[in-house]
Amino acid sequence: MAKKNSSYKKKVALPPGSLVHVGKASGTEVRLTVIAYDASQYYHTVIQDLSEVDAYAQRAAVTWLNIEGLHDTRLLEAIGNKHSIHPLTLEDILNTNQRPKADFFDEYVYFVLKMIRYDNVRKALDTEQISLVLLPNMVITFQEHPGDVLDPLRQRLEKAKGRVRHESADFLFYSIIDVIIDHYFVCLEDMGEEIEGLEAQALENPVPGLVPSLQHIKRDLLIMRKGVWPLREQITALLREEHPIIQASTAIYLRDLYDHTIAIIDTVESFRDMTFGLLDVYLSSLSNRMNEVMKVLTIIATIFIPLTFIAGIYGMNFQHMPELGMKWAYPVTLGVCAVIAGAMLVFFRRKHWL
Repeated sequence: MAKKNSSYKKKVALPPGSLVHVGKASGTEVRLTVIAYDASQYYHTVIQDLSEVDAYAQRAAVTWLNIEGLHDTRLLEAIGNKHSIHPLTLEDILNTNQRPKADFFDEYVYFVLKMIRYDNVRKALDTEQISLVLLPNMVITFQEHPGDVLDPLRQRLEKAKGRVRHESADFLFYSIIDVIIDHYFVCLEDMGEEIEGLEAQALENPVPGLVPSLQHIKRDLLIMRKGVWPLREQITALLREEHPIIQASTAIYLRDLYDHTIAIIDTVESFRDMTFGLLDVYLSSLSNRMNEVMKVLTIIATIFIPLTFIAGIYGMNFQHMPELGMKWAYPVTLGVCAVIAGAMLVFFRRKHWL
């Protein structure tokens, strides 16, 4: 039996800031990964205890602590105490049903958004909440489950490509958000290919199985829309808020995130319009096919009306029917039927009913 998601019922009557995990447990142990770097050195390791982070933070200028799994509330409480993270922020991290948002505190900046991946096998979206805490020289990321879309960023850090190794923690904060948002484009590209395939199927072979596929992709687009629309406002908040941790040089790159978000929203809306249109195309195709079938059946029935009339006359059991005694009565009757059917077919074709 599948594990149920942690319920809001656990939070009822608890005071604000109570640490209760609301979401689906990963089923694995919490995994802590540290990446520490500056322009000349780079460290990447899995740690077993929070105390190991300090050793790497002292060696390099920027530290990235990544936590996979949110069910260990004691660990999150320890992180909060160590880095002076407000209990309400920790509560938001544990609640995996958050909308994208940005919160600003004196010591740190908190940002949460959805990490979305497209499963080409199941033809469905996988969504996961990721929370980021930006500190003066550190970024802490909190993920629900193992695995993410951040490997390209890790490779850039390891190979010292781009600017990220030469910048402070706020640029790493931006880079993580940028990779996640860029992956939205990858998801939309895969979904666009599926929509094109459904469009071709709707026009050429509108089978009943098309409707569930359309409904499925409409639901995925709704998930994408719910994840992106609030994100636009929160990136605007990052641009508007003059926080000392976020440097002016990084704010320029945040504007690029805003542009990407607008482009994603436009694409999502276009795809939603296409899926609604595809349903209309599917219904129209079914109607056209039904009309073609009914036209053929109607023509056949119309042709057989006079033939049935003739057959009905000579099927009557009257004793005095002179035609019954004629030698050529039967082939003549069949010939008349054939001429009538042929004449009707010619008439239908001239009227463009065939």
